[in-house]
Amino acid sequence: MKLYAKPGACSTADHIALQWTGQPFELQVMTRESMKSPEFLRINPAAAVPAVEDGDFVLTQNAAIMGYIADSYPAAQLAGDGSPRQRATAARWLAFVNSDLHPAFLPLFAPARFAEDASHHAALKQAAHKRLRALYEAADKQLEGKQWLAGFRSYADPYLYITLRWAQAQQIDLSGLENLHAFKQRMEADAGVRAALEAEGLS
Repeated sequence: MKLYAKPGACSTADHIALQWTGQPFELQVMTRESMKSPEFLRINPAAAVPAVEDGDFVLTQNAAIMGYIADSYPAAQLAGDGSPRQRATAARWLAFVNSDLHPAFLPLFAPARFAEDASHHAALKQAAHKRLRALYEAADKQLEGKQWLAGFRSYADPYLYITLRWAQAQQIDLSGLENLHAFKQRMEADAGVRAALEAEGLS
């Protein structure tokens, strides 16, 4: 399996998940420029990461890739213990990060997509900060008494961790969210996380 990833992007979460499987894989570190190359556009015409090649099979979209990694390496239990409830719970929290948290950053990363008039960007960013704080409060509540977002280690955890790195860079107010703080510390002490960050030049 070959993963195309850009350092610090959401694809780093897939990289961590692959590290957690303990199985061999190939990593292709991409840049903004290389994602626009004809070679990569044949893999993903959207010029975006993550993307995975597994033999003649090509897959894009983060949530789909996480599911494929989990199904390809079931012993890693990235979607739980195989029971329908754990699989659904892992998928729920993956969806929370993929569909709620990640998009909430877009007004900070690319405010011009939402308002052409630059005078509106400050208000957009303020609203994004407020929305993100509320989402992280929900995640912090979910982590009460738990080490992992789903209650067991799953593919939702690397994705949440990557968004916390974004939150730090964007100066999102996470004060008082001690469960999230402890989660981030646990992730940063994890050997698989450290290996992924080092390989992407992020350590």
